[in-house]
Amino acid sequence: MICSILQPNLMAKTGFLPTLMFLLLFSTFRAILSWNSPNITTDESTLLALKSHISHDPHNLLATNWSTCTSVCNWIGVTCGSRHHRVTALDLSSMDLTGTIPSQLGNLSFLVSLNIRHNSFHGSLPSELTNLHRLRYLNFGNNSFGGEIPSWFGYLAELESLLLYMNDFTGVIPSTFDNLSKLETLSMHNNNLKGHLSSGIFDNLSKLQRLDLSENHISGRIPKTLFNCKELNFLSLYSNLLDGSIPTEIGNLTQLQILYLHNNNLKEIGNLTMLETLALGYNNLSGSVPRSIFNISSLQQILLGGSNLVAYLSSNMFDYLPRLYLLDLSGCQLSGRIPIIWMNTLYLDYNHLEGTVPLEISNLTSLQEFSIGDNNLSGKIPSIIGSVISLEFLVLSKNNLTGHIPSSICNLSSLKLLFLSENSLNGEISKCIGNMASISHIALENNNFHGNIPKTFGKGCTLQSYRINYNQIDGSLPRSLGNCKGLKLLDVGNNYLNDIFPDWLGNLDQLQVLILRSNRFFGQMNTSEITVSFTRLRVIDISHNNFSGYLPMNFFKSLHAIKEGYEKKDQPEYMTDVLAGGTWNYAFDLSFTTKGLETKFQKLLTIWTAIDFSNNQFVGEIPETLGELHSLIVLNLSQNCLTGSIPLSLGDLSGLESLDLSSNQLHGRIPTELNKLGFLEMLNLSHNHLEGPIPQGKQFDTFTNDSYLGNLGLCGLPLSKGCDNDAETPTKLDRHDDDDEIDWKFSILMGYGCGLVLGFVGKLLEDK
Repeated sequence: MICSILQPNLMAKTGFLPTLMFLLLFSTFRAILSWNSPNITTDESTLLALKSHISHDPHNLLATNWSTCTSVCNWIGVTCGSRHHRVTALDLSSMDLTGTIPSQLGNLSFLVSLNIRHNSFHGSLPSELTNLHRLRYLNFGNNSFGGEIPSWFGYLAELESLLLYMNDFTGVIPSTFDNLSKLETLSMHNNNLKGHLSSGIFDNLSKLQRLDLSENHISGRIPKTLFNCKELNFLSLYSNLLDGSIPTEIGNLTQLQILYLHNNNLKEIGNLTMLETLALGYNNLSGSVPRSIFNISSLQQILLGGSNLVAYLSSNMFDYLPRLYLLDLSGCQLSGRIPIIWMNTLYLDYNHLEGTVPLEISNLTSLQEFSIGDNNLSGKIPSIIGSVISLEFLVLSKNNLTGHIPSSICNLSSLKLLFLSENSLNGEISKCIGNMASISHIALENNNFHGNIPKTFGKGCTLQSYRINYNQIDGSLPRSLGNCKGLKLLDVGNNYLNDIFPDWLGNLDQLQVLILRSNRFFGQMNTSEITVSFTRLRVIDISHNNFSGYLPMNFFKSLHAIKEGYEKKDQPEYMTDVLAGGTWNYAFDLSFTTKGLETKFQKLLTIWTAIDFSNNQFVGEIPETLGELHSLIVLNLSQNCLTGSIPLSLGDLSGLESLDLSSNQLHGRIPTELNKLGFLEMLNLSHNHLEGPIPQGKQFDTFTNDSYLGNLGLCGLPLSKGCDNDAETPTKLDRHDDDDEIDWKFSILMGYGCGLVLGFVGKLLEDK
């Protein structure tokens, strides 16, 4: 068309025609070339392939936004370069996505940054990702990728940051990693890596600044070549299986500021000079704490807790550490007195320190965490401690302290954690404790406190755990505890509390552990008026009280946390709270009757579940609904007045390890369904009216006579009394008159046993 407009002689004179022909041919060639080469359309189809591999998008972030109706460069998480108009960055972090990585992702050839951390991607990684030759930042952290770490990571030559932490990777670290000469950050902590660290891995990593391989299963010695990485300023290898000594070559790392080597099997400390953080706790270090440590003037944190080092503490040890603000020497066989050091955090637990809590503590105006539990301290808690207004954590438990809790402690408006357990403290519990502005955890157990529990828990109550067991507290449980909406653990066991069942606690939807054992609680359990009804409760112990009436069926139905699949986690966690000072366990040293013995748990897992209603006056039949609590581990209904037969549904308690129904008035046969309980280690059905053959095989082959004593109608192994195999029911054996009399007397005793036992328990409580 253009040609028809222009004059022929003009085209000839100017040479325009050849030029136009060249431009048309060039445009056509470029269009064909562009059609066959990767472009933004390729990137779009690649991302749509990724979208198709995502099986769960709970927030609909990709479902609604990643659409061909809009430009791919405007999609959420997508960044395009201005020069080539191609996808250069993909950030899908923290979107709660579930899915796998398709091989097509390797087509994003201009990609520089790929970040999908904090999701639930799983499966293996496709080798096509090696096509991402421009990639500098790769973060797959906190997902569920598995298998061995691909060796082809070593061919991404431009990588500066490789983060694969908190996955399920196995095997060894590939030797090809030594090709990553531009790598600055390598983080693979919290996986299942094993084997030795090859010395060749670090030959060419001259630019490496941060290395984190902690919480794996890496063994062997620390290779000396690691200390050729002169730019290294952060090194974390804690919680592995490393042994040997820390090489003296560590002194070559003049930029090293943070060193985490704790919880290994290391035996010696090497040359350390410029550190700011030193963490060597929980190793096999021996001898004295090296004096050289206290000459590293740059040190800000010393964490040697849990090692076998020995030291006699004196204040002048710290004269050359002007920047020190955290000292952890817990469990280091320390002796002497508590040093007064100007710092923020002082952990000296589990040692042999003597003397009193020093009055000079009032001079430490910046002190936030003061933990000196499990020592040999004596005397009183000084009232001057109330002037350390910055204090957040105060741990004085397991000492020999006496006297009252000073009222000045109520001045500590920033206090979050107060542990005073296992001392000889007395008096009443201060009314302000529990209603302090920031308090989260209170442990006062195993002392001599008396009086009532203060009724001053306000509407802004921040309590998460409250423990006053093994004291002499009386009165009722204050309903103001219902204001503590975040309460997770309540232990008031072994006191003199006299009250009905606190069903109002069911409105605390965070409550996980409730212990009322060995008090004077009485009456029936009525949960009809509560709205939440103990949905998160995992452990309840109301044994050794005077509860009566039928077992509460509605209560058992509400225990959703003990039902199979509710909040079930692949990696069980301890009941902890993350506070400013780190992770604190609030469910420590709890005692429960399990497998016939009272056991103290140093820590309590969130998956540990127990119901103990023993030693009360409950009557009626055992509800079938108990069989729905599939995650239950301990069930103890012994020493009550229960009647009827053992429900067949108890065979559905697949996680049960301990079952005690002894000393009741149960009758009928032992259900063969109990043979399905593959984890059952303790069974006590003694002193009931059970009859018929004892089931045989599986777990029943492990139980002894003690499990069945006092059931005169039972027969079969392990009892010496055989069963009549020719009949459906055991044949009644001829007995002498003396045996009849014994059986008659036993029946009478079982009929009146509940009253006799309860009268005896009541007498004990009066004497207590």
